[in-house]
Amino acid sequence: MPWRFAIFLCAQALGAAAGGWAAGPWGLAAGVALASWLCWGWESWQGLRVLRWLRQDGEPARAPALRGPWGEACDRMRRLLRQHGQRAAASDARLQEFLAALQASPNGVILLDAQGRIEWCNQTAAQHFGLQAERDLMQSVGNLLRDPAFSNYLAAGDYAQGVLLPGRESSAAHPVTLSVQLHPYGDGRRLMLSRDVTALEQAEAMRRDFVANVSHEIRTPLTVLVGFVETLQTLPLQEDERARYLGLMAQQAARMQHLVQDLLTLSRLEGSPPPGMADWVPVCALLRHCEDEARALSATLARTPAQQHRFVFPTPAQAQAAGQVAGIAAELQSALANLVNNAVRYTPAGGSITVAWEALADGGARFTVRDTGPGLAPEHLPRITERFYRVDRSRSRDTGGTGLGLAIVKHVVQRHGAALEISSVLGQGSVFGVRFPAARVRGVSPAAKSGAAAG
Repeated sequence: MPWRFAIFLCAQALGAAAGGWAAGPWGLAAGVALASWLCWGWESWQGLRVLRWLRQDGEPARAPALRGPWGEACDRMRRLLRQHGQRAAASDARLQEFLAALQASPNGVILLDAQGRIEWCNQTAAQHFGLQAERDLMQSVGNLLRDPAFSNYLAAGDYAQGVLLPGRESSAAHPVTLSVQLHPYGDGRRLMLSRDVTALEQAEAMRRDFVANVSHEIRTPLTVLVGFVETLQTLPLQEDERARYLGLMAQQAARMQHLVQDLLTLSRLEGSPPPGMADWVPVCALLRHCEDEARALSATLARTPAQQHRFVFPTPAQAQAAGQVAGIAAELQSALANLVNNAVRYTPAGGSITVAWEALADGGARFTVRDTGPGLAPEHLPRITERFYRVDRSRSRDTGGTGLGLAIVKHVVQRHGAALEISSVLGQGSVFGVRFPAARVRGVSPAAKSGAAAG
């Protein structure tokens, strides 16, 4: 700074000398004034260059190259602007990372300002509510979501609990339920979170139905047992009456025992790991077990030998040629025998039941049970494997069913990587099949492809 002052004094001295030499005393004063004005103009011009740079864009790379105090000021401002830009870029990068994290969230996220307008939303929220980020930006969320439950929730201002709303894609056949909750933050702003709780709601509904069904299934035989016990305790009965009551009590107790066993089986299937590929079960043993149980059940249900069912099973040679299936023998026996026994229970006396094991072209195999029973209406097919779901409750109880058989079959089939196939025509019978993948079938000979033969 002192040298700048020295240059200013030197300029005035030179101006005074030049003016005095040219015009005497008046020229001396004029020279000093002219030199002062020239120095002031030079400094002003440099200052204007700095101001023009700052007013245009303040880009550090476009700073004017100056000397002296203005040059130092430009250098300092350039460094400050560069540091500010770096901090702004770092802040923007952190903001983008934060928004990317919110974008990756499985939950819907909407940022609302103090007036309830949408400042930002992620893709999940857009799918939940049918929003478009560009179109609906700064729109009032109350105008876009017109569900009365949400409007009341938004107006109440009590956000301690959420509210359940139907999703945009919800329908009667496929309901979608969203849990929505607001969280205040900042200066009147709110964070709106949405979560798809359809599976949770369905699981809770299934749990309630399951508890109600189990209670109902157990209450009936338990009521009968209690009534018979009271009768035996209070009334003098003849020996034949006592024997009849005890027989009915044993029947109801066996029904409850079967129900508990099926429930325990379902629980074990759901809680145990899937079967591996180390154990191989001969198909002929599975088919023989199914045939023995089916014939015994048919003989029990039929009043006369003429009313027993007609069975068609693979011949021993065909069963031997069917090879082996990888899995747990007890589970496979339970599932396949359950399908055959169901056909026996629901096929009228004297009807026909055909059981087949078919080798498929892809290396897999299919077990099928075809009956000539009453068949199923189309509305029953999607729900037939649900727990305690019965098309005809009275007939199921009369034949000893618990309503859990097909649910057990479905779990066993899924655990073995197979697929349960059901087709039925009302009044024309049903076909239940289990399709095993090629990885779980081995040792199939060409004889197995000839189909079932009369047994």
